[in-house]
Amino acid sequence: MTRVGLVGYGSSGATFHAPLLRAAGLDLVAVVSANPERADQARAENPGVTLVPDVGALLALPGLDLVVVASPSGRHVENAEAIIEAGIAVVVDKPLACDAGGAQGLVDLAAGRGVPLTVFQNRRYDPEFHTMRDLLHRGVLGELRRTEFRWERWRPVPKSRWRELVTPAEGGGLMLDLHTHLIDQAVLLHGPVASVYAEVEAWTTTGEDDTFLALRHTSGYSTHLTASSVAGAPGPRARIVGSTGTYLLGAAGDEPTAFPDANGAPDQHGWLVRGEEREPVLGLAGDAADFYREVAAALRSPEPQEGMPVDPRDAVHVLAVIDAARVSSRDARVVDVLTPGEDPT
Repeated sequence: MTRVGLVGYGSSGATFHAPLLRAAGLDLVAVVSANPERADQARAENPGVTLVPDVGALLALPGLDLVVVASPSGRHVENAEAIIEAGIAVVVDKPLACDAGGAQGLVDLAAGRGVPLTVFQNRRYDPEFHTMRDLLHRGVLGELRRTEFRWERWRPVPKSRWRELVTPAEGGGLMLDLHTHLIDQAVLLHGPVASVYAEVEAWTTTGEDDTFLALRHTSGYSTHLTASSVAGAPGPRARIVGSTGTYLLGAAGDEPTAFPDANGAPDQHGWLVRGEEREPVLGLAGDAADFYREVAAALRSPEPQEGMPVDPRDAVHVLAVIDAARVSSRDARVVDVLTPGEDPT
């Protein structure tokens, strides 16, 4: 059984990583938390787990096969560096770093030390995303013309968490939170991004809370991505426009939406729309615990890095898009995406 240490037991560690590790059959043996309440929660939810106050104490424990970094985003690089230097395989929650340069540094360090590294892009495993990929693979929409993804919420009074309270350089804001999912999915569907135009605002929080990105992929295809915490009428999660119809997906999960009829029945994920005609799209299954099942399988294989579910270089490209988007919003212009580690030609 794969023995796992988990760095952090906040919303990410407690809500996503610990339950998914258990569901995948991995053995969560240690948790890093200096917060007494979270430490008590970790003990209650994971009987027999060892609590330690910091990463150094975690790395002193014997027999760890894998460490998951679920600390605040601004500490991902320092935590991952320590784990890689200790020679232990590491999963880093998205974002891999706060900018593309920091992410590329981790990729280079892991490759130089021969340590497996991957990134927790759990939204790749959403049933909705599996459904969208299947539709495009089967050519149901004909010639594709534009993809729109939205992740909108109505939070006029922001939550009081580190994500809302710290600067983007420290890991705060929606670009590093939600756009790391939206861009990743856009790249998986339509290929790498060549340039970006962005409009980014921070109305109620220290980091941005209202963002729009227009991506031009290297193929010439256009993707429009919106993430907002101040949208009073949250729109559909996805709209993919093609020559023979449009795919429309309502709000993800339990997110409220101003278009509740876009969700459809429980067994469907969106609609195929042709003017006044609407055809339900039956949803495909998806299980985020598969991410950790694939990690465990990779660690048992002769080439662990090759088997990792997410290539960390994908995360570097996503962060390069975000870096370019920040420049675009500041200068009000289209900015080319330059991904570290890639030939600009």
